[in-house]
Amino acid sequence: MRDGVSGKRMVSALGGRHRRVARVRPGTLPGTLLADDTSGPGHISVLTWTRAAAHYDEVPNVDAALAKMTPGTITWTNVDGLGDVGTLAKLGERFALHPLALEDVLNVPQRPKVERYDKHMFVVMRMMRLADGAMVEEQVSLFFGADWLITVQERPDGDCFGTVREAIRAGRGRARESGADYVAYLLLDAVVDAYFPVIEHFGERMQALESEALADPDQAVLVDMQRMRHELLALRRAVWPMREEVSILLREESAPIAPETRVFLRDVYDHAVQALEIVESLRETAVSVMEVYLSVQNQRLNEIMKVLTIIATLFIPLTFIASIYGMNFRHMPELEWRYGYAWALGLMAVTAVLLIAYFRRKGWW
Repeated sequence: MRDGVSGKRMVSALGGRHRRVARVRPGTLPGTLLADDTSGPGHISVLTWTRAAAHYDEVPNVDAALAKMTPGTITWTNVDGLGDVGTLAKLGERFALHPLALEDVLNVPQRPKVERYDKHMFVVMRMMRLADGAMVEEQVSLFFGADWLITVQERPDGDCFGTVREAIRAGRGRARESGADYVAYLLLDAVVDAYFPVIEHFGERMQALESEALADPDQAVLVDMQRMRHELLALRRAVWPMREEVSILLREESAPIAPETRVFLRDVYDHAVQALEIVESLRETAVSVMEVYLSVQNQRLNEIMKVLTIIATLFIPLTFIASIYGMNFRHMPELEWRYGYAWALGLMAVTAVLLIAYFRRKGWW
């Protein structure tokens, strides 16, 4: 029964898991916006604030979101889901977002990157978080200018921005006092900080797999290790570009990133480097655990082969003795002897005992 379950897990882990591919269609004109039919209609929320107060609203459509934007306030518009092309088109028209950038928002998975336009920045990043003990990967696109931010999330099933929203609404720290670039830093920092619980989860799983590989290395352990290696590779694809993205933002010396914000970005860069180093260490550990698993399996196979070899070696002289007395020669003294049968069996037993004693003396058994 266990072998059947392990076989299903092997198929699920190795054959049933496919990496997502971009939905761009051959021959499509650049800048064409294609909705994600599996995502459903987008859910829009708007957070506006000044130094004195903040207001959070969930709005039914993009027109209501645009109506919330008033002069003298900073606005953060968040769109969950990629199923409504009209929402992104209207936001792009309102904030002069480049059509190619909007195409990148919808064309997931997109390579994480940072692009600078005349009056705003465009950032694509991978958000990793835990949901029900499993890693959830999602693309997050971020536009920000002097007094506005737009985030577009791939799925509407949660994010890691709750602490940022709460900081703005409660007026903690510099969230209200600084510009939109500082809130963009907070969002980047939230994405990087969300990597560490995932990394810690992988570290605990790695320790458990290492113990199982040493104690009871069955097929299920191999499946779990292979699945973890795929997940670590996905995590690395998210963490590695984040370091480069923050580095590009650090080198940006013009608006909309203020000089004082770059000091905070250096802290995000350090965290991204730390996360990447831990991920690389986990990947090396995964290879080591796989080698431990194979070594234990080879050791078990060697033990089995040794036992089988000893048994075969014991039966070689016994077979030789039996073959001699199985020959049909007429003049064989033991054939007519009353105790010939007992003699042959005794000879076989003595031979086997002597061989066993020899093997034990040599330490082979």
